[in-house]
Amino acid sequence: MLIVGGGVNGAGIARDAAGRGLSVVLCEKDDLAAHTSSASTKLIHGGLRYLETYEFGLVRKALAEREVLLRSAPHIMWPLQFVMPHDAGQRPAWLIRAGLFLYDHLARRELLPASGAIDLRRHEAGAPLKPAFERGFIYADGWVDDARLVALNAVDASEKGAVILTRTRCERLQREGGLWRAQLARADGSRIEVAARSVVNAAGPWAADLLQQARPQGAQSALRLVKGSHIIVPKLFDHPHAYLFQHPDGRIVFAIPYEHAFTLIGTTDIEYRGDPNQVCISEEEVGYLCGLAQRYFRQPVRAEDVVATYSGVRPLLDDASANASAVTRDYRLQLDRDGAPLLSVLGGKITTFRKLAEQAVDTLAPLLGCARPAWTEKACLPGGDIFGPVPNNRAVQEFDGYLRSLQRRYAWLPPALVARYARAYGRRIELLMEGRAEPAQMGEEILPGLYAAEVDYLMRREFAGCADDILWRRSKLGLHLPADAGSRLDAWIAARAGATVLAPAANAVR
Repeated sequence: MLIVGGGVNGAGIARDAAGRGLSVVLCEKDDLAAHTSSASTKLIHGGLRYLETYEFGLVRKALAEREVLLRSAPHIMWPLQFVMPHDAGQRPAWLIRAGLFLYDHLARRELLPASGAIDLRRHEAGAPLKPAFERGFIYADGWVDDARLVALNAVDASEKGAVILTRTRCERLQREGGLWRAQLARADGSRIEVAARSVVNAAGPWAADLLQQARPQGAQSALRLVKGSHIIVPKLFDHPHAYLFQHPDGRIVFAIPYEHAFTLIGTTDIEYRGDPNQVCISEEEVGYLCGLAQRYFRQPVRAEDVVATYSGVRPLLDDASANASAVTRDYRLQLDRDGAPLLSVLGGKITTFRKLAEQAVDTLAPLLGCARPAWTEKACLPGGDIFGPVPNNRAVQEFDGYLRSLQRRYAWLPPALVARYARAYGRRIELLMEGRAEPAQMGEEILPGLYAAEVDYLMRREFAGCADDILWRRSKLGLHLPADAGSRLDAWIAARAGATVLAPAANAVR
């Protein structure tokens, strides 16, 4: 199986297929999660707003997956409560209560508390809001480090035998003699020829281009590209809750505690017809997000307060919705069996990636003579097995206790650094720290809080190749470091390797 695309869907399919014993090659033209999959709002959620468009099947599927994912990787995902301030100009309170009741009960819920009404004059989440917002609602969903989710799926796929090729472009793809023949071009100029019995088109915003390359005549893909942008500002509140804000135009925006010192605000939904390689936030989007935040928060949120932004293009199914925010987030698997099979992944959302991957491999496996059953629902992602190899509630509910035990075990390191390692690597902190018992054994401190040991780990085990991969996707250290941190780290990597560092993706997340 040749998989084209190293986002969450491609990496998830590679993991599932390799775990069933299939021979897998995944190629990605940039870094893992370099585009759409690192530009999400970073939520594992059912999609409360999709109830308004009657997408009950999608919401039910996503809500069921929400708890499966939380159990599988409690280090990079955790429960998060959302506060919805309410005023008279918004959806009626009874309608919101009904929607939240349905959201609570569409799928089995064990880890997260039920929704309810709150008095913002007394609740801690009310303090940062303008006095006009006296009442609201609270409900629970999950948060995820989206780029690490992709990396961990790729790591698991690799450990199960898959070949993961980053910065490797699929330049030619054609059927020949009952097989697919692909020519892959690597960043160093070398070429790789791959013969595959099946191809998975998980190229995201480029899925239509790949389909056209594979089937010059008759290729069809019902994709609609929608841009979503986010802004990051210094933190606007100290409590652990997030907010869901309703705009008078009917759209919603989240404000989420982010990286301890910041607030993440997004997203926009804008029709996109440009080059997905060059997507970036516009001044209008910055103004829109700041304006909505200012409608709710006491503290002004101005464009000059923005410390970072990121944008991504979502390849959504074109359901003929009148506006971009109403386009379905469900997915379709399009199978072409005119010769060697080609499976195209169209649409989807990060919460349903595992189910999508399972269904994709279920579709292709019988055609490849593979009878092994699905397995990922009962398996941890790398590092998630902190209380055993089978996902369980304890890992989610007792992660803080696990962290404290790590801080005692590695008391020779700053507690905040151990906390970051625990959240990034989970139980795999043991691999990172193997053979190390004092600070000197961590190697050079290349940048504040970034030691050679971690950089080596990320390059050897997580396919990182340059500073952007490490500072913005495998971690978010770039938010906390000086502006020249990337160039300094690239210089260190180049000196260590004796070679030129790989170029970052054109729209590297900032």
